[in-house]
Amino acid sequence: MKITFLGGGNMATALIGGMLERGFAAADLQVVELGEAARGALAQRFGVRAVESFDDAALACDVLVLAVKPQQMKAALAPIAGRLCGQLVISIAAGLRLADLGRWLGAPGAPHARLVRCMPNTPALIGAGVTGLYADPSVDAAGRETAGRILGAVGSTVWADDEAQMDAVTAISGSGPAYVFHFIEALESAGRSLGFDEAGARRLAIDTVLGAGRLAAGSEDAPAVLRQKVTSKGGTTEAALASLAAAGWHDELVAAVQAAEARGRELGAELGKD
Repeated sequence: MKITFLGGGNMATALIGGMLERGFAAADLQVVELGEAARGALAQRFGVRAVESFDDAALACDVLVLAVKPQQMKAALAPIAGRLCGQLVISIAAGLRLADLGRWLGAPGAPHARLVRCMPNTPALIGAGVTGLYADPSVDAAGRETAGRILGAVGSTVWADDEAQMDAVTAISGSGPAYVFHFIEALESAGRSLGFDEAGARRLAIDTVLGAGRLAAGSEDAPAVLRQKVTSKGGTTEAALASLAAAGWHDELVAAVQAAEARGRELGAELGKD
């Protein structure tokens, strides 16, 4: 199976590295990347073919992975509009809707089908990401399996039943690392206010989040049950959680994610304009 990446940035690099670790052959991968330094780095690090623009070999692929920035996508696809021959196209560009991608890739009046829209998140850079995927109805089971294998090279995957859910994926897991980092910041600040130096406060905060995440991932209990197990009546955890509840922390976080989802829908409409 021949796979061409359009764009050789951080996420494409993470995917290529993960795919090679999982048995994909370097000879089957190639990258179209404008930057000379990036092309050289990809070829040297992974042994993949890296070219400045689409040529016959780059187009002769089974799968095309779109890994350029959303704002640059329309211009990046213009040179190959109407030139594809039914390839599976996987987009990891945030916000871009399949209808717009299909229109930009196809010939006038004949949009390209066989599209999969994906939303990975930044922990994919260390192989610990989670990716939401949605496939156009024209994508068969084999196509979905291929997309799952490629994105699964950098973490876990979750399939959406409707493309509209991809804005929710963006708001929850795509933006989610920033929420977690913000929580770590706050926990670190609390540690410093209670007498720890910066290094000690940061270590306590980060390792607490790491450990809690691993415990939740490996437990059959729901997070609410795990929380209850830590919370003794009249104890320190109960006091902290009561303070958070009084501040409306839970509802505020839900509202924040909903705001991100709404902004995602707005950006999709803006980016898809011709």
